[in-house]
Amino acid sequence: MEKRNLIDEGKTFLGIELGSTRIKAVLIDESGEPLAAGSYEWENQYINGIWTYSLDEVWKGMQGCYQDLLNNVREKYNTIITQIGAIGFSAMMHGYLAFDKNDELLVPFRTWRNTITEKASSVLTKEFNYNIPQRWSIAHLYQAILNKEEHVKDIAFLTTLAGYVHFKLTGEKILGVGDASGMFPIDISTSDYNKKMINKFDELVSGEGFLWKLQDILPKVQTAGDMAGKLTKEGAALLDISGNLKAGIPVCPPEGDAGTGMAATNSVARRTGNVSAGTSVFAMIVLEKELKKVYPEIDLVTTPDGALVGMVHCNNCTSDLNAWVNLFDEFLRSINYKMSKDELFSVLYNKALEGEADCGGLISYNYFSGEPVTGFDAGAPLFVRKAENNFNLPNFMRVHLYSSLAALKAGLDLLFKEEDVEVDEMFGHGGLFKTKGVGQRVAAAAMNTSVSVMETAGEGGAWGIALLASYMQKKENGESLQSYLNHKIFAGQSISRMEPVREDVEGFEKFMERYIKGLTIEHAAVDSL
Repeated sequence: MEKRNLIDEGKTFLGIELGSTRIKAVLIDESGEPLAAGSYEWENQYINGIWTYSLDEVWKGMQGCYQDLLNNVREKYNTIITQIGAIGFSAMMHGYLAFDKNDELLVPFRTWRNTITEKASSVLTKEFNYNIPQRWSIAHLYQAILNKEEHVKDIAFLTTLAGYVHFKLTGEKILGVGDASGMFPIDISTSDYNKKMINKFDELVSGEGFLWKLQDILPKVQTAGDMAGKLTKEGAALLDISGNLKAGIPVCPPEGDAGTGMAATNSVARRTGNVSAGTSVFAMIVLEKELKKVYPEIDLVTTPDGALVGMVHCNNCTSDLNAWVNLFDEFLRSINYKMSKDELFSVLYNKALEGEADCGGLISYNYFSGEPVTGFDAGAPLFVRKAENNFNLPNFMRVHLYSSLAALKAGLDLLFKEEDVEVDEMFGHGGLFKTKGVGQRVAAAAMNTSVSVMETAGEGGAWGIALLASYMQKKENGESLQSYLNHKIFAGQSISRMEPVREDVEGFEKFMERYIKGLTIEHAAVDSL
């Protein structure tokens, strides 16, 4: 009854995140505890050489996800939602959504997954002396200009998926600073677009005769805690097709999935970070200062409250590891031995801890696809050993766990060894950390820092943006996002913290020497196959 009363009285906060394969909604109370959830499965489409989602599918998915949430609320509490304390929307970052003066989409949505902006990315990185990855919105815009695409002259508004959803539901052309940092570089002293780079871009395209200036077509930037508008009557009707949701609900700045991941893992403070390890893997570290040079392997984005973040993203993580576990599962089934998949993962992962710290000389490359961090456009999973190497099950499993984080370590080592970045604690989440203590220990060895896993780490980005909505409404005067999360959300959290084991750290370094040296073998495999 108590939770039902919170819902009836609107003392709740809602977060909705549009991920690559799932749209998820989470309704929380003032302490951050999830009350109900909803989801909708969707998939991108590959049309005319572009990875895209139709805007019709965006709204079909948003409505389906919200209806699923309503069904969950009805089942658990026998009530309906009419009012909410605050709402937040987030989505996969980057990409290209360009609209004309009538707010009509000019070309199909180009998602972050498209790698069609290599020329633009290269030119802008050189012009700005700042890494501009291919998936960034500004790279998409400049590539469209280089391609002489007809629509560019008609652009009146350029945004991300989260920014588009927020605009349709509030009428406000706003973006949270974390999401904005994946459109265009941010000046962390102002928490706004870098003015010098804005001017450089305008100079670069000055001969094209466009009537717009870059600043005029980008969304306004806001930081966590700012009010970013209210749900309009039209917006409420668009989200809730049952018609029960009231207009006027405050909405926080829309964010990207990197920012919501930081909020959900309580890693927004300087000298903290998080690593998300599943099919792909990325790590984000909140930096104390600007980097000394430009690294193509390191993206610079921001936390939801505007602090600089160094991010390393790798395409491959657990796919090859899972494939080997599936092979063992196939063997067990062939001899009619019953063991659950979770139990098998646990047995094999823990077996890896019995292996030698450097994997006994074995090498593995987990490249199901290309890996830009180590310079690969395509991949071929590969396991290599010498006849005299210690080839046993513990070393075999250990090398595949090491391999799942090796490319990430190669990128992070630029921060740790070239830039002297220091980290007090990393928070781990994702499938690699599911078997207690194993992935966590390997990650601690790879990064030579303590790794913590929280019981709420599985709640994900929808929970993270719900927390940002609650922060906007519930923060006290001058209360920082870090303080709010520490004292009001995560204070009672159960956290498992693991320090790096010295032998593991030294063993991982030896493995990495072989791994880097052996990249020529992986190149040969890709070329030959």
